[in-house]
Amino acid sequence: MKTRDFVQWLSTMKSSVSTWTYYTDFKKVYGNVDKIKIELNILNSLIASKNIEEDFVAIVKEYPNVLKTIPILLAKRELEIQIEDVDASYLFDFNKMSYSIDQYVLFMRNSGLFDLLENHIINNLVDYVLGIEVGLDSNARKNRSGHIMEDLVESYLVKAGLKKNVTYFKEMCISEVERKFHLDLSNISNKGKTEKRFDFVFIGAFGDIYACECNFYSSSGSKLNETARSYKTLALEAKSINKFHFVWFTDGIGWNDAKNNLKETFDILDNIYNLNDLNSGAIDDLVDNARYLKHSL
Repeated sequence: MKTRDFVQWLSTMKSSVSTWTYYTDFKKVYGNVDKIKIELNILNSLIASKNIEEDFVAIVKEYPNVLKTIPILLAKRELEIQIEDVDASYLFDFNKMSYSIDQYVLFMRNSGLFDLLENHIINNLVDYVLGIEVGLDSNARKNRSGHIMEDLVESYLVKAGLKKNVTYFKEMCISEVERKFHLDLSNISNKGKTEKRFDFVFIGAFGDIYACECNFYSSSGSKLNETARSYKTLALEAKSINKFHFVWFTDGIGWNDAKNNLKETFDILDNIYNLNDLNSGAIDDLVDNARYLKHSL
């Protein structure tokens, strides 16, 4: 029986889950640069070149792999670049040449990369790409919030005494849960037509199975309302399955603007927790037999 007050619970939502590497994951940045460092150093010979077009052609003929580094010089990870010109439409492939080398010279000239190099605007392409990678990595912060939330939840699972791939499992599909724990989850899989994946599945008190979703929302948006409605449906469907429970770990002040839909789910889902709940031992309550009995009375 839920005794918590929704308004009070909502007031404990956090504004951020930023860790030390949230803003920029330098390990990832350095790794990306290291993968192309040799090719970038080869292209460094074009800096301040007096005959850059001829030098570029010679480099590409001798070291064709340098072409793969060109998109990142424009802050683009994909190796195909579409160009719409007045006279023509191009689809440049930098993994394998889709045009003559003269057309790639045209690309370098018209994109501004030759100007960047021959006028010595930069001193080193390795340092230049390092800066680009830092910028691109900042765009991944929104996705990192979700991963950080998963990492935090996992740390509490471990703290509660659960062991990975023994008593808790990461990223399990419905069909895998059914096979491993001999459960019939057709109620939440649309009779096998929907293959949902849970962030975590763990074995709780009395051998009950808990399937978990984790997310964090620092800002509002339509996705929050969709998520709340979806998990409300999932929570209702899961109630009819013996020995199976749906758990939702969520946090973030983004919920302040979607509180009505969140409250609907809160009212019917006993196992909905935020980081404050985790810090107060929510997972321990679900895992330990004595604690589970105490908090389920």
